[in-house]
Amino acid sequence: MGRKVSYDEKIKIVQWALDHGSNYKVAAKEFDVSYNRVYDWVRKYQATGDWEILKDHRGKKPWLKGDNLTREEQLEEENRQLKARLRRLEVEQAFAKKLKEIRNREVNDPHDTKRFGN
Repeated sequence: MGRKVSYDEKIKIVQWALDHGSNYKVAAKEFDVSYNRVYDWVRKYQATGDWEILKDHRGKKPWLKGDNLTREEQLEEENRQLKARLRRLEVEQAFAKKLKEIRNREVNDPHDTKRFGN
């Protein structure tokens, strides 16, 4: 696994590679990254001409808090939280049902399930 490279470092590496005749191999050694990464970054930049293409957009979207949210954003956040809560409750319910089923298997008389609360 390679080292983490910040957005600013990517710009510096791409700029260096372009200034030195797209010499990816030397740029890779100079900045201690792989040849493929340098090549990809340079190609992406050349294709769009925009440095923003080098930003890493993976991970969770940061949610704004408090007064900075519009009404629509507040509703979207509330909807997201309610869906997460519903998923959690569904899992808990399925777990409880399965646990009850497993416990009832151990009962000798199939009609004697009072102690596990059908």
